[in-house]
Amino acid sequence: MLFNFKFRSRIRETLANPHKFRDLFEFRACVIGVEVGPAGKPRSSFQFPSYVLNTFFSSLSSRNPNPSSHSNPSLYGERDDFDAIGEGSDRFKQMGFGESRDLGHFGSGLDDLDDNEESSDIEEGGNDHKDDDLMVLNSFTGGYRQTEGIRRFEGGEDESRHPLVREICRLIELRSAWNPKLEGELRHLLRSLKPRQVCAVLQLQTDERVALRFFYWADRQWRYRHDPIVYYAMLEILSKTKLCQGAKRVLRLMAKRRIERRPEAFGYVMVSYSRAGKLRNAMRVLTMMQKAGIEPDLSICNTAIHVLVMGNRLDKAVRFLERMQIVEIAPNVITYNCLIKGYCDLHRLEDAIELIAEMPFKGCSPDKISYYTVMGFLCKEKRIKEVRLLMEKMLKDSNLLPDQVTYNTLVHMLSKHGHGDEALEFLREAEERRFRVDKVGYSAIVHSFCREGRMDKAKEIVNEMFSKGCIPDVVTYTSVINGLCQERKVDQAKKMLRQMYKHGCKPNTVSYTALLNGLCKNGNSLEAREMMNMSEEEWWIPNAITYSVLMHGFRREGKLSEACDLVREMIKKGFFPTPVEINLLIQSLCQEEKVDEAKRFMEQCLNNGCAVNVVNFTTVIHGFCQKDDLEAALSLLDDMYLSNKHPDAVTYTTIIDALGKKGRIEEATKLAMKMLRVGLIPTPVTYRTVIHQYCRMGRVEDLLKLLEKMLSRQECRTAYNQVIEKLCSFGNLEQAYKLLGKVLRTASKIDANTCHMLMESYLSKGIPLMSYNVACRMFNRNLIPDLKLCEKVSKKLMLEGKSEEADKLILRFVERGRISPQCQLDL
Repeated sequence: MLFNFKFRSRIRETLANPHKFRDLFEFRACVIGVEVGPAGKPRSSFQFPSYVLNTFFSSLSSRNPNPSSHSNPSLYGERDDFDAIGEGSDRFKQMGFGESRDLGHFGSGLDDLDDNEESSDIEEGGNDHKDDDLMVLNSFTGGYRQTEGIRRFEGGEDESRHPLVREICRLIELRSAWNPKLEGELRHLLRSLKPRQVCAVLQLQTDERVALRFFYWADRQWRYRHDPIVYYAMLEILSKTKLCQGAKRVLRLMAKRRIERRPEAFGYVMVSYSRAGKLRNAMRVLTMMQKAGIEPDLSICNTAIHVLVMGNRLDKAVRFLERMQIVEIAPNVITYNCLIKGYCDLHRLEDAIELIAEMPFKGCSPDKISYYTVMGFLCKEKRIKEVRLLMEKMLKDSNLLPDQVTYNTLVHMLSKHGHGDEALEFLREAEERRFRVDKVGYSAIVHSFCREGRMDKAKEIVNEMFSKGCIPDVVTYTSVINGLCQERKVDQAKKMLRQMYKHGCKPNTVSYTALLNGLCKNGNSLEAREMMNMSEEEWWIPNAITYSVLMHGFRREGKLSEACDLVREMIKKGFFPTPVEINLLIQSLCQEEKVDEAKRFMEQCLNNGCAVNVVNFTTVIHGFCQKDDLEAALSLLDDMYLSNKHPDAVTYTTIIDALGKKGRIEEATKLAMKMLRVGLIPTPVTYRTVIHQYCRMGRVEDLLKLLEKMLSRQECRTAYNQVIEKLCSFGNLEQAYKLLGKVLRTASKIDANTCHMLMESYLSKGIPLMSYNVACRMFNRNLIPDLKLCEKVSKKLMLEGKSEEADKLILRFVERGRISPQCQLDL
């Protein structure tokens, strides 16, 4: 009992001080006698309290303890954050990482790549010429060992169809309604899974973030440990996304669990950073490898070059290749293919062809991918002659025969970029050479002709397919149906659909959706609705795009009630309209002055889980303002906060404008001040709205106070110009003249136009002397007024007997050389 009391006291103290978890682990191992094996699994049958265990393992994802292990540090990378770098890292020192001054800036280990890092990924200017990330290869002495890699999981149908895998996926889909019973069931099933089945569960998740959360959750479960293959499968999944921080955490977790981290694992993290647009952080993964004592191999070098090429840093990729060769890492054809693609992306096709020619002299012959990459970009630019020359060169220089894959590649590339005739030429040439052209190649050409509106040519190709025994598939027919609908030939599209059934080809959802789209564009939305109602009998299932097409058809025809009913049906079937689609429907309802119905529709969408955003609320608020129902608009503004939808500057501007039109200027002022307090930045429309309404009401002093606060948040160069021009339009010239000093501070062309408007306003009021004063103030700021306007002012002054002012005004132009003295006498 005494031991139990002291032990639990120690637990409570540790929970209150998270930094003591490491001591808790050592204490537990010492007292209970747990022996930690090479895989990091406790060999004792003692069950530690689950709440402490979960808390302890949860802390592993945010903290980096240094548990003792009998494993080889250089193999498992245990010393990457704390200990000295192992033997492998000595080979990095020539690169500049080992002795570089930048190491202190990078930090240590995996924590180098924090989310809050403020340095830009690709800096222009001073730091752009530095090759610190490339220097990692300089210390490598060559002669690296190729060790056996971790076995990779190749997703197969057998594992994905396993009952355990499918059941776990079902439980994960119910995560929003999880309870202790479901979690316990999932925990029980998890322990029965084999490593490859866990990988299958991760790969079956449509949302990679859900897969990552499941990975973390499984890692925290008692009596379960991820197999190394699971870590690599998770990293491979994350490498296809922008979830770079998640990939970094998985890599860190591998070190804490004493899982061997090979260059392949670091390569996955590097690619993920690259996809997120963080090129510098991607290259710093090489630093992490150095500190973990892991030697680079050809795969990580190829990944680095690929990342640099995808980041449009071909110059650094070429320098990286040079350093690889210095340290005796021989590039392979994949290395050169990455550079070839980089040259093509920059439209340097000549350099890419030259590199292909140099490859045999560098000990690496090009493969067909090398040529296909260049051919693809030549096809994009319709440079057919050069494509044929490259095909001859492929045969002559590299002894690579153009085969069926070559012609299929050319046909698809040309069709993709709208060059159907040229694609057809290569297809004919392939047939002459006895290559089998399948329906995929024909379908690509048909689709190209359909996009160009050349339906007769597309039909001709389809008939040719029948004559050659190549039966068109659903993709071919769908392309023709869509092309006919785009040409408003819906009746022919219907015949094509019936022809599909006749030839034993069952239309799919895409086929029907294309036909429904054609019907809706022709104003036959009701017929399209009837066709969709028959979907069950025709054995096809409408999807979200099908509902969206029909909804837009009803909206364009003004059948808004049917459109709203269709959206409600769509939601019941599990398909949710996008905020843009919701907004288009709301806007149509507001234009027909059905604002209350628009509000109810938006609330129904919100309550059913649709992604209603601030734009949708603003559209309804604008509808109420157009209807002069300001109380409803203000009430909906309050409802936005209750729905956790924060108004933006457009929302506030809409209501401020409506309040100003009603003369409720004090409420408009309070709302504008509230907008500034919540940190919103006024837009140019906000400035125009506020200036117009305040000038219309003659509240110039209040306007100037509000403008001063608005300008402190967001500078508007023409704010005072707009005030003066608006005051002129309302005839308040006295206030406009008082503000002239604020405009003449910069003396720009915009300011000159404002002064001209004020001068014309004074002339129209019959006060030419004030126009003269404005012109003089312009001259004093070295701003030349319009000569023709000043001539009008001078003539008006002469008519009023103010010849002295008239002469002085013209004399100012003479002094600046704008008119000659003779012209002055004529005037």
